[in-house]
Amino acid sequence: MSKLISEYVYESPAAESPSKMIEIKHTRTMQDASGNDVVVVDHIETRDLNQAISECEAHKARLEADLALCEAELADMIAIRDAE
Repeated sequence: MSKLISEYVYESPAAESPSKMIEIKHTRTMQDASGNDVVVVDHIETRDLNQAISECEAHKARLEADLALCEAELADMIAIRDAE
């Protein structure tokens, strides 16, 4: 599954300060009856840009922590293999 991210333009009342929004299209690739690959949109979500950035940065930090643990495990396994 992949995502297509673009700026979402909307009309806001003049009294409101405009906050930037993004539109995220969650897509996947399928085959049509002829066997050709086609991209299908599963669903679309609209999010506040600053909130989406914050959540993405937090997700990146979790992934980096997981990667560090994985690299440590891999180093331990390689050390055991090479000790033989």
